[in-house]
Amino acid sequence: MRYGTIPGLDRPVSRIVLGTAVLSEGKAQLTAELIDAYTAAGGNMIDTAAAYGGGWSDRNVGAWLRRTGRRDDVLILGKGAHHDRIGDRVSPEEISLDLGLSLERLGTSHIDLLVLHRDDPTLPVGPIVDVLDHHHRRGRVRAVGGSNWSSDRLAEARAYANAQGRLPFAASSVNLALAVPMEPMWANCISIAGDDAGQAWYRDNAVPVLSWSSQAGGFFSGRFSRDDQSNADMVRVYYNDANWARLDRATKLGQELGLTATQVALAWVLNQPGLETFALVGPASLSELEQSLAVADVVLTPPQVEWLTHGETQ
Repeated sequence: MRYGTIPGLDRPVSRIVLGTAVLSEGKAQLTAELIDAYTAAGGNMIDTAAAYGGGWSDRNVGAWLRRTGRRDDVLILGKGAHHDRIGDRVSPEEISLDLGLSLERLGTSHIDLLVLHRDDPTLPVGPIVDVLDHHHRRGRVRAVGGSNWSSDRLAEARAYANAQGRLPFAASSVNLALAVPMEPMWANCISIAGDDAGQAWYRDNAVPVLSWSSQAGGFFSGRFSRDDQSNADMVRVYYNDANWARLDRATKLGQELGLTATQVALAWVLNQPGLETFALVGPASLSELEQSLAVADVVLTPPQVEWLTHGETQ
């Protein structure tokens, strides 16, 4: 397992992060089995959120923490302030509400990295940064960041924190994958896949990227084909000639390396030159987790990464 660094955390962070978005009510046993296998392989960061599964993601992870007593062995990546059907909810009150719910469900005194699940660009960043700093000073969070925040808003938040002596955003969770989305899979989501300027901002500012949907929703799995139009969301987001060509290249390189196309796509995320990348994976079974963990130590050369991306000479 390879590791990276996220400012504010007290240890190196595994580059593959265990996501729990699909682990809803009734899946406490599966959650425990996945965490056991993940930590045995050297993984140490678990991704959960107040909004996942109506709170069951938090509860299932919390059940494992209580049963094993291994809170100090893992880092918790928590998320709050997800929008709902009523509207945007990134106010200090709603951030505090979601944090409190997650802490209670997880049965822990703190979340290691709390990222805001969404942004509300109509709100000033000052009160948002202030409330996150407050919870940090109270010991409830160790580090903070944004999920689906634009680079402009991240820069604004970091500038405010630095000017006011507040805790700065340490990381950002956006989509980064070999397949480039034509439009967001979900509303208010941000991808830097195929966005050279967006990726340059992260390189220039040394901000770690925690990539959600790092395997492009299974686009490289073989479950989808050019002639199969049955999954409307996948068609809307990923079906174009450029992405099919990327799939073809990932398949070809995978045959050379003894990997599946999905594994190559995951390795692509973990081997971005100049970027500190972490891949969030959301396995629904032990076999899916094992397929992802098999990529943890795979190293792709910059020419291979470039060829997968653009099809230039390998």
